[in-house]
Amino acid sequence: MTKPLIGVTTYLDQARWGVWDMRAALLPAPYPRLVRESGGIAVMLPPDGPEAAAVVVARLDGLVVAGGADVEPVRYGAEPDPRTGPPARERDSWELALIDAALASGTPLLGICRGMQLLNVALGGTLIQHLDGHVEAVGVIGRHAVKPVPGTRYASLVPELAEVPTYHHQAVDRLGAGLAPSAHAEDGTVEAVELAAPAWVLGVQWHPEMGEDLRVMRGLVEAAAAAGSSAPVASAASGAVGRA
Repeated sequence: MTKPLIGVTTYLDQARWGVWDMRAALLPAPYPRLVRESGGIAVMLPPDGPEAAAVVVARLDGLVVAGGADVEPVRYGAEPDPRTGPPARERDSWELALIDAALASGTPLLGICRGMQLLNVALGGTLIQHLDGHVEAVGVIGRHAVKPVPGTRYASLVPELAEVPTYHHQAVDRLGAGLAPSAHAEDGTVEAVELAAPAWVLGVQWHPEMGEDLRVMRGLVEAAAAAGSSAPVASAASGAVGRA
């Protein structure tokens, strides 16, 4: 049986390796590891023109929007907070277009950290620009418990209270159209969101690639294998809004 092809978005940053110091499309190795161990084949999706998104998504069985920089507040009609990081405009444009294409085509979609926040913004939601207590230290992955909401897709994958790897200072504020919360932190922060069936669309605020629990990624890979990216989800796509 052919393994599902899972596209994973990338960073676009200055990087050094060997004798080189230049701008590079980057993907931390734990992402493809998690896809591989969950039964899929990972392909990197560096930023491209938004007009290419539908063509790219049509060749994929599933899509992962990876973590990274804060979403630019103009995308959800807000002024930047002083604690909001510098924008990653190429990523924002590209990944919003990929999300729209995945929603329109019914391609299974998993948003991780920034990816969950961008999914919320793509569907008209807003973000809390700074949240205390969810970053242990700069550059250090912390852990905290998340509680699933009974009856949700996430709860069907992870039914128990679970400790998850986390590193974020922003979170969902107003939910985007059609999204429902499917897990919360102990302080009430929304830690996972999803669209109703038949869409397989899930966002998690934590970083599953930094842990050993395969259940969330395996859920995406299994949905990708079953769906074959062929069933449109018109109700999900209808929530998308124009971009700033």
